[in-house]
Amino acid sequence: MSDKIEKKQSTFSETVSVVIQALILALIIRTLLFQPFSIPSGSMRPTLLEGDYLFVSKFSYGYSRHSLPFSPNIFSGRIWADEPERGDVAVFKHPVSNVDYIKRVIGLPGDRIQMKDGVLFINGEPVKRELVGQIDDPDVTEQFGPVDVYRETLPNGVSYNTLDLSPNSSADNTREFAVPDGHYFMMGDNRDNSNDSRFGVGYVPLENFVGRADIIFFSIAGGASPLEIWRWPSELRLERFFKSASK
Repeated sequence: MSDKIEKKQSTFSETVSVVIQALILALIIRTLLFQPFSIPSGSMRPTLLEGDYLFVSKFSYGYSRHSLPFSPNIFSGRIWADEPERGDVAVFKHPVSNVDYIKRVIGLPGDRIQMKDGVLFINGEPVKRELVGQIDDPDVTEQFGPVDVYRETLPNGVSYNTLDLSPNSSADNTREFAVPDGHYFMMGDNRDNSNDSRFGVGYVPLENFVGRADIIFFSIAGGASPLEIWRWPSELRLERFFKSASK
């Protein structure tokens, strides 16, 4: 009888040990390598849609306190820092609210950024912008009816699509922003519907970067949860699986 009790205790201890080791390994991977992230809003449409789940590489920009769960204030700055590149899609902490945001890096330290009649200007020069067509799909645009799609090409050659929901919106013309040292100017690809460095976010310190968005590994429409398996046949966006998170 005692042998059976000891065996049960041993099995339980082994199970607990395996679970603890698995949790520690998951925490290490999430902190140092990759963190899953879900898209909470339509500000990055058409590149990223609500219901997209993607991996964020934590090592791309080095590590700060925001690389750790709950952003403990145990050190400042970044370790093994590597600067974000113009055109990266990155997750960062809002400078005031500390909430996760995901936007595209548009302005680097020392840059001057401005919107004029819907055209992006960097350091006084217009960014190449070409009308490539229209999208008539509410799942992509959140609008009923066709929406113009423009292809922007940044000075370093990075190109991506943006939405122009309204040709005369308040977001089409802004003041000129001078990006301070150690900070970045972030914008959403859904230019007329994005809370970014133009409105409400401001300049983002390098320390606040969490990581670079790399690849979409899962996508589901209709506000469905990945756990609602019965909705998969009608709501899964299979064409978005393993798609780049920045193009």
